[in-house]
Amino acid sequence: MARARRRDTAPELALRRELHARGFRYRVAFPIPGQRRRTIDIAFTRKRLAVFVDGCFWHGCPVHGTSPRQNSEWWRTKLTANQRRDADTTQVLVAQGWTVIRLWEHEPASVAADRVVDLLTSL
Repeated sequence: MARARRRDTAPELALRRELHARGFRYRVAFPIPGQRRRTIDIAFTRKRLAVFVDGCFWHGCPVHGTSPRQNSEWWRTKLTANQRRDADTTQVLVAQGWTVIRLWEHEPASVAADRVVDLLTSL
């Protein structure tokens, strides 16, 4: 688990490149106020839009999420805790006036960028 990247994953970089090419500027790994060790993957601070690019395995994608067979109970506990932390983070940000969008790593960068841009223009 120590080798798993927390930021600058390939899907996140692809989305950032796509958004930057479309002329949007953002903050990366933006700290969440009042939440130690939690950051927003891509933050549009003026619009208060938080974008998270969630990995299918680590965040329990309903399409691609898997559960390891070895040490399955430990993994089930770990992955459930990740999902609870995601829900808590979303709740904290919404309470602070942010809009939150969660994207899956398997979404093509252009499609994910379209979703972000649509949300940005509606705010």
